Amino acid sequence: MKHKMLDNIEAVIFDLDGSLVDSMWMWEAIDVEYLSRFQIPLPKNLQSDIEGMSFSETAVYFKERFHLADSLDKIKADWNLMAWDKYTNEVPLKPGVSDFLENCKLNHIKLGIATSNSRELVTNIAAVHRLDNYFDCIMTACEVSHGKPAPDIYLAVSKILKVEPQKCLVFEDIIPGIQAGKNAGMRVCAVEDDYSAHQRKEKQMLADYYITDYYGLF
Repeated sequence: MKHKMLDNIEAVIFDLDGSLVDSMWMWEAIDVEYLSRFQIPLPKNLQSDIEGMSFSETAVYFKERFHLADSLDKIKADWNLMAWDKYTNEVPLKPGVSDFLENCKLNHIKLGIATSNSRELVTNIAAVHRLDNYFDCIMTACEVSHGKPAPDIYLAVSKILKVEPQKCLVFEDIIPGIQAGKNAGMRVCAVEDDYSAHQRKEKQMLADYYITDYYGLF
């Protein structure tokens, strides 16, 4: 029996990091390693400052804040290289995701990914976990005007899927992402993640639903 959150839902759209795959832990480690190349210590609130930004917006932020001489393309290429191995070998799907995706397909629910990550990395992750067969649309925030919490990426994915926003369900793990889904007029399910555990109550208040894993949704 389907969970009530799937009533009248024709499309499910996932954020990637922390929602579909368990990867939020690695980005702070990458930031520490990357900034250390320039003898720059990790600022205390850096992770919260860049939450929701697209990959390209984050590169601009780093270049301006830390006065980096490298080009934006070089910054992004370095990050892609640093993250590639971790995504390939150390980042699992969230618990229950595989069964949930299979059931969505069996129930003719369209599937999309709306990520702030880079096209290169999301393509890599999709290949590692064989997700290509499930998803009808994979979009990055670099392809729209504004990153989360703006609704741009979710509205763009729903348009490609040809599903009205009110018939879309979003899975998100961080507050700007939850806000992006709500701003798009969609129902949002917040996903438990260690990275944002300290914001659990706020996530529960902002979202329509809250899960610790994907088991039991069908």
